[in-house]
Amino acid sequence: MKHTLLLVVGLIFTTSIFAQKNVPDTVSTGIYITSIHDIDFKQKEYTIKFWLWLKYKNKDFDFLQNLEVPQAKSVDKSFSTIDTSNGRVYILMKLDCVMKDSWKINNFPFDRQKLRLSIENSQFDSKSLVFVADTLGKHFDPRFTLRGWTIDSFDISTGIKAYETTFGDESVDTPHTEYSTFKVKVGIKRDAMGLFWKMFLGMYVAFLIAYVCFYIHADGIDSRFGLSVGALFAVIGNKYIIDSSLPESVSFTLVDTLHGITLLFILLVVSATALSLKMVKKNKINQAHKFDITTAQILLFIYVALNMYFILQANG
Repeated sequence: MKHTLLLVVGLIFTTSIFAQKNVPDTVSTGIYITSIHDIDFKQKEYTIKFWLWLKYKNKDFDFLQNLEVPQAKSVDKSFSTIDTSNGRVYILMKLDCVMKDSWKINNFPFDRQKLRLSIENSQFDSKSLVFVADTLGKHFDPRFTLRGWTIDSFDISTGIKAYETTFGDESVDTPHTEYSTFKVKVGIKRDAMGLFWKMFLGMYVAFLIAYVCFYIHADGIDSRFGLSVGALFAVIGNKYIIDSSLPESVSFTLVDTLHGITLLFILLVVSATALSLKMVKKNKINQAHKFDITTAQILLFIYVALNMYFILQANG
């Protein structure tokens, strides 16, 4: 009986030790962002500066050497300090990172974006290390302003990131490795009205130039056609200028929609001018004048309504 009891106690003790060895160490992690700037749509990147601190017990983690920032084009460590007192490692560092990201431009310039940042330990997987978020206090400096944008959400979380590879480790049976990750997601919204008018004012002026053709007497048919064709090329030029500042997109964006509507309505103006010319040649001058006025009012109403609908939908 005594031997059996000792065997059971030994088994429980061994199991407890084995279980403790399989429990990953925790790394308490916090962040304080001091600046976000140089948001570049064409290059799909932005720059972020922040303080990062990590608290843990296992000195082998060595985050000064093993810190990895996925999706970063460059990482510059401008300051770091380490405290190993009281049996715990405390690291504080300041990082300057150029991050690559993918932009959603369907509603540009009324777009909302998510800036994503994550950190991992390049040497220890999730079986050895897991992050725990330090959520105490603020996580970004409310005094810094993101020019042309407002921060509308800020989320800190931890998770597991899977890699379908062994990284050359022959002791791993399946090509699947998991690493703990500390994630930051910053939601930003563009202050768009000023930029909208700056980018689209030329397009609307070109449409109004074409629209004025309806109020030119039918005798000046050459002037009417000339203004319409000039407005058509002005809209095309405006679209190319805006597209040059945006990344390539296979989807139909708000920019494409508004320019497409404007080109279509200028084409309708040219078609209406051709019908008006046909009436004048048949000596129906009064009928041609009434046709111009009626068509002008209908086209303007529909054009304004369509623009307001798509703009409000994008801004919603």
